[in-house]
Amino acid sequence: MNIAVFCGAVFGGSLAAGFIGSLTGLGGGVVIVPLLTVGFGVNMRYAIGASLVSVIATSSGAAAAYVREGFSNVRVGMTLEMATSAGAIAGAALAARVPTSALAILLGAVLLFSAVVRVHKEQGEEEKPGGGHGLLGGTYPGPHGPIAYESKRAPLGFGIMGIAGLLSGMLGIGSGAIKVLGMDLAMGLPFKVSTTTSNFMIGVTAAASAGIYLHRGYIAPGLAMPVTLGVVAGSFAGARLLAGAKVQTLRTLFRLVIVALGVEMIYSGWKGQV
Repeated sequence: MNIAVFCGAVFGGSLAAGFIGSLTGLGGGVVIVPLLTVGFGVNMRYAIGASLVSVIATSSGAAAAYVREGFSNVRVGMTLEMATSAGAIAGAALAARVPTSALAILLGAVLLFSAVVRVHKEQGEEEKPGGGHGLLGGTYPGPHGPIAYESKRAPLGFGIMGIAGLLSGMLGIGSGAIKVLGMDLAMGLPFKVSTTTSNFMIGVTAAASAGIYLHRGYIAPGLAMPVTLGVVAGSFAGARLLAGAKVQTLRTLFRLVIVALGVEMIYSGWKGQV
């Protein structure tokens, strides 16, 4: 495969990754790392470096649209970023000491855990936000006007975000899956608010660890450029569709994507293919 075909294929895959990541709050990085390592045979540490750069660009792009449209809760995001950033720095420092096969298995396990937790959610659940705002509450656009909601169990959410940051620094995924779970299940935020606030947060989380990967030489511009361009374009397309998307559809897409990627990463790590 010559360089032009390789870059084109990477761009196409990244476009799809950004679209899925934007709709589900995963961030494109959770798809990018398996795509590059399994699909294109890229060394996992370089895949993580490219993923982190794309995550930063995604959060700076599509996430701004979510803030402008009123979906993201900036107060929640800024508060929880303190935990994710500290965890990301620790995770990036730890990643150099862990074999790539072990990182792949860990990534797969994290994804499958996320899917199992969501499967046990009530299948017919609809968003039923509270009537008051509170310190970390707010409103988001609904079909008949703004819908108010409240935030619960902030200390628990803060602790989960520390774990999300640690995994982000180790795996280069932005940890959107864990962030969404923390805000949706632990803090009781509506699913659309959780996914969009996750997109708002993942850039800061990724930036905290990307500097360490850059210092170690694991960010290759020739790889990071098509990945970033594809993820950003896909994330903008996803942002346009979010407002009209059904919550249950997003939940189903969330589960299908992370189950498939989780199984693939565990298998590849177990076989030493990454």
